[in-house]
Amino acid sequence: MPKVSSVIVPYASYLRVYEPLAAFPEPERGHWARYARRPDRPSYQDELRRSLADLLPTPPVAVPVRESADAFVTEVDGVLCVCPWRTRLRGWQALGALVDELPAPVLDAVLPPVVRQQATQDYERWLTRNPDARPWIRTATWQVPLNWFVLVSDEEREYDEKGAGEAEDAAPVLRYRTPMVQARRRVARGLRTLRDTLDEGPLVEGLLDVGRWLEEFHPRSLVELDYGGLVHVLPAGELAGDHSAADVAAGISALRDGDGAAAGEAYGRLVERWRSVRDRRSAN
Repeated sequence: MPKVSSVIVPYASYLRVYEPLAAFPEPERGHWARYARRPDRPSYQDELRRSLADLLPTPPVAVPVRESADAFVTEVDGVLCVCPWRTRLRGWQALGALVDELPAPVLDAVLPPVVRQQATQDYERWLTRNPDARPWIRTATWQVPLNWFVLVSDEEREYDEKGAGEAEDAAPVLRYRTPMVQARRRVARGLRTLRDTLDEGPLVEGLLDVGRWLEEFHPRSLVELDYGGLVHVLPAGELAGDHSAADVAAGISALRDGDGAAAGEAYGRLVERWRSVRDRRSAN
């Protein structure tokens, strides 16, 4: 595995939406147009460093005081597309999820109750002024939610075992990119099959939630599923052979055809592949 000592490694995956520049109103559109021309745009590692630095003061800063003016930028068929970080909004949302993820003594040690309470009050006041706000990025720690794989296909899989960047910082990259129209179509088809064959449960509820989120964006957006820091958890051989999107698609197709045995086999492959990640999470 490449040396990663100088890299901050969050064991998290990301679901991102890149919207065309035309989807943003002025003056934000102008800001992103100028931002895209900058040669020194920060990376997601820079965002992580800033977030971790906020935890060092006493008391720690649970959520950035100001919203980020940074974004990920790419081109799709010659059209500039932008995925704003919205670090402050995502920080507020992640803070709410920590209550269910960390034992109370650990959570209190990292973020004292008074700090969390202040952040919650700030978020509630902000929401009254911004009721329709939504993030362009979703994050999942120690996993890639199975419902995310419904959005993409194995043909859209991009794997680079050497990654990009400086030699000592290089790490594998595993991601999928798909047009928004395709992602929405797959969500609709997947939901029909799951509702016809399974009881309501986490997979159906999660896919419904993701589908509603996707509807908030421009139809010509780009959807990206990025393994992020999980590339450091999965051994190189397993990462190269990871075709989870294909297994999810095979499972849904088998359910549609009434082949429970084939659906069970696909699900079994997914469980086996992600067991090592779950075991490492439990060890930490």
